[in-house]
Amino acid sequence: MSDSASPAWNTGAHRRCGKPPRRLLEIAGVVLAFIWFWPLALAYLVWKVMGYPKFDEAKAYLQSNFGRGAGDFFASRAAPGGGFGSGTGNAAFEDYRRAELARLEEERRKLDEEARAFRGFVEELKRAKDREEFDAFMARRRNDQGGGTDI
Repeated sequence: MSDSASPAWNTGAHRRCGKPPRRLLEIAGVVLAFIWFWPLALAYLVWKVMGYPKFDEAKAYLQSNFGRGAGDFFASRAAPGGGFGSGTGNAAFEDYRRAELARLEEERRKLDEEARAFRGFVEELKRAKDREEFDAFMARRRNDQGGGTDI
């Protein structure tokens, strides 16, 4: 591939503010990242070698050069709906999925309500126990004061 045929994001046009990167800090950061978390450092180096592409540009590049599989990989990562992978194309399955998610949400709401009620019950038990201990303390104190004033 000649320089004139290279993608627009690979020409260096997206460099930050035209300033050269601080090479020493960048190299030190990459070396430290390789020591503590090498996958992140490797991903950074690939992103840097590709010329700091934006997500859509990198996705288009991978689709054009590596076929359909790379695009499917990115599409599955960015699926809406919490990562359950919607858009199967089957309307019956989508209806079933929607109904099951609604049922599960209702169950979660009921469990949250029961947990809240139980917390209230436990709090009431703690208050009753505290009241009982306080009453016992006050009764003992009255008995000690009543019997100890014979002077």
